[in-house]
Amino acid sequence: MIYNLLSGIIYDIFNRAYTVCLLQGMAEGPELAQKGDLTIGGIFSFRTRQKYIIDTFETIPQKRQCQKEFKFAQTMIFAINEINKNPGILNGVKLGYKIYDDCGTMDVLRAALALVNGQRSELIEKNCTRSETVQAILGHSGSRPTIPIAQTVGRFHVPVISHFATCACLSNRRTYPTFFRTIPSDYYQSRALAKLVKHFGWTWIGALAVDNEYGLNGISALIQAAIENGVCVEYSEAFSRTVSSHKLSRIIDIIKRSTSKVIMAFMTHQEIKVLAAELYKHNITGLQLVGSDAWLTDHSLTDIEGHRILVGSIGFTVSRAQIPGLGKHLRDVQPSQFPDSQFVKDFWEYMFNCSLNGIDYMKRKPCSGLESLHDIESQFTDVSELRFTNNIYKSVYAVAHALNNLLKCRDTQSPFSNGSCAEIKYIQPWQVLQHLQAVNFTTTNGERVYFDSQGDSPARYDLVNLQMTKKGTMEGVTVGIYDASLAENNQFLMNNISVVWGDGHTEVPASVCSVSCLPGTHKVLQKQRPVCCYDCIPCPLGEISNATDSIDCMKCPLEYWPNKYRDSCIPKEVEFLAYNETMGSVVVLFSLFGVFLTTITTLVFYCHSETPLVRANNAELSFLLLFSLTLCFLCSLTFIGRPSDWSCMLRHTAFGITFVLCISCVLGKTIVVLMAFRATLPSSNVMKWFGPTQQRLSVLAFTLIQVVICILWLTIKPPYPIKNMETYMDKIILECALGSPIGFWAVLGYIGLLALLCFILAFLARKLPDNFNEAKFITFSMLIFCAVWITFIPAYVSSPGKLTVAVETFAILASSYGLLFCIFLPKCYILLLKPQKNTKKHIMGKN
Repeated sequence: MIYNLLSGIIYDIFNRAYTVCLLQGMAEGPELAQKGDLTIGGIFSFRTRQKYIIDTFETIPQKRQCQKEFKFAQTMIFAINEINKNPGILNGVKLGYKIYDDCGTMDVLRAALALVNGQRSELIEKNCTRSETVQAILGHSGSRPTIPIAQTVGRFHVPVISHFATCACLSNRRTYPTFFRTIPSDYYQSRALAKLVKHFGWTWIGALAVDNEYGLNGISALIQAAIENGVCVEYSEAFSRTVSSHKLSRIIDIIKRSTSKVIMAFMTHQEIKVLAAELYKHNITGLQLVGSDAWLTDHSLTDIEGHRILVGSIGFTVSRAQIPGLGKHLRDVQPSQFPDSQFVKDFWEYMFNCSLNGIDYMKRKPCSGLESLHDIESQFTDVSELRFTNNIYKSVYAVAHALNNLLKCRDTQSPFSNGSCAEIKYIQPWQVLQHLQAVNFTTTNGERVYFDSQGDSPARYDLVNLQMTKKGTMEGVTVGIYDASLAENNQFLMNNISVVWGDGHTEVPASVCSVSCLPGTHKVLQKQRPVCCYDCIPCPLGEISNATDSIDCMKCPLEYWPNKYRDSCIPKEVEFLAYNETMGSVVVLFSLFGVFLTTITTLVFYCHSETPLVRANNAELSFLLLFSLTLCFLCSLTFIGRPSDWSCMLRHTAFGITFVLCISCVLGKTIVVLMAFRATLPSSNVMKWFGPTQQRLSVLAFTLIQVVICILWLTIKPPYPIKNMETYMDKIILECALGSPIGFWAVLGYIGLLALLCFILAFLARKLPDNFNEAKFITFSMLIFCAVWITFIPAYVSSPGKLTVAVETFAILASSYGLLFCIFLPKCYILLLKPQKNTKKHIMGKN
């Protein structure tokens, strides 16, 4: 007795010399386990449904009944067994596993700590010969429980590899230093969804998310990516599966009132079921759901009422893969393989509706022992849709490759200072972490596995469309891919498989705040509305937009003008007085008709040149006047046609010289009349000073002055062709610039001066005693001439474009016709119709 007492005292003193760590509460063993040289932990949710519990922490939190992820656990076991049989990796090293069946943040965290601490109820330094900490933890499937796992376990440098946690927040290496994942981050999914929305022209969308870090971070990244792609979000709401009826009704009312027809649903399958049921209850149709990978391919969606609301949903999920041998492994599962697992027993009884023990409250028949999963079809044995399951497979191999490299000192330098490689019994999780960051291998399917500096995997998605099958279930059909590793323009590709849209429609639904602005219009933002809400305003005069939804219109080049739709620039219409247009044809007609009349008059005068009337009216000046009138009629033709350097110089100089010649002849005839009557006075010797020679010289002198003016004009600054683009905005007027306005107005002024002098002299001689006093007709012709050219000046200045040329040509023709008719028509009348008056006696006014 004394010996036992002394032994207890000595044992107690000895234990106090060492640190003692006691486990609080009861140790919970893993659901599935296998011993090995190195152990990998796993946390999954096997059970079919979670009963929602709010922990008060007044008592030890109870375990939940959770979601079914038994296939994930079996895939992990399959991969570990496959590695143990493969001599090419971890040769001679057996991998073991500890797999926990938990869900809910509290249970998952408890399982994670169990994987880190082990199952001993008491730890003393002297008996801690080997750590029970697993080399890595696989799981969990949800972002929400994974966040506390990664935060807590990361302090112990234990790698956590998730196959399903996509929250972009987990890429933060400062907060989650040991987190890895074999599924792309929501950062890439958000950008892919934004590109998807932009691809189908949906610029006006609503956004709904689960009210946790996964949903809020995901929808925030999605909204940011959508804005960068020109997509506007009409509303953004978040809720959880336990949302109150009041809040859910408010969200439904927002959806009803909204004008957007596309909803981005960044949530899990639990929230989407709540949403779909509520939409079905309110009979809301015509919506297009765009989903995240957390719910899009979940098989349980068919079980809810109103699941047809989800038909046509589209979104991205991880790529489908094949895992050779997994199907056989799943069908070979037997309860005898896991005798300590209550879940496997429950699973077996559920699958075959039998009882493995004699006690069964549901009164099921006993199991015969011949049951086999080879004989039934279920989601558990279905390997046609291995998406997230493949991520588990890759996670196991990533850890195996890290351990293999660690043991063989591959890829990175030795973790030890002496450069030696690690030994199995001394491997620590932080060493695995170092080598896990550097893994880079290719699976048997040809898929490359590696992690970037944030622990993320390469982003590659399948674009999945939910379609109804003949069995009445929903199936995710791959209709495209997204690969972030490709060039920007090639990241998103559609295949040729037809897409079913919301409500079973075959045409892409429209979801825009404002319809696209067609070419020829531009967008003007509506006040206090997002940038996707705008009005389409026609482009201003002279501007175009040649693309849909143009923000601004652009001006056409100087020589171009918009077409009637204002969507392209066309060359401006070039305008000048042409022969083939009506106005040009009229000018030609009147010009040639004037030449014709002048020619007829000349012939009449020539045939009667010896008669008293022709001789009395100075036949020589009359023929010269007729010649100059012919030139006047013809010079109007130089104003027609496309202006050129020569035509511009010719038209003004020819006009000026021919008209001066014409007026000079008329002035000579007027002076002759005055001299003739002056010569009839006694002792008058005037006619010898203004005989035929003097008349010719005066005409020549007057004309030479105009020639000198024209030469100076052409020498200093001659007229030249220009493109007038100021008179009309939509036309180019080809016209002749005056060059020197002084030269032009000098030519006109000289003509006006001669015409005025001629008018004054003719006016003074109008009452001289003669039956055929020519001065009266010259007066009338000069009145017409002056009236025409006085009217010409304001008309010329104010007329735009080719009308300026037309005004000048009609002034030339009108004044020419006035001279022809007033001077020669009365003479032709007597010569042809009243020949009895063509006598010297009658002309002199003698009875």
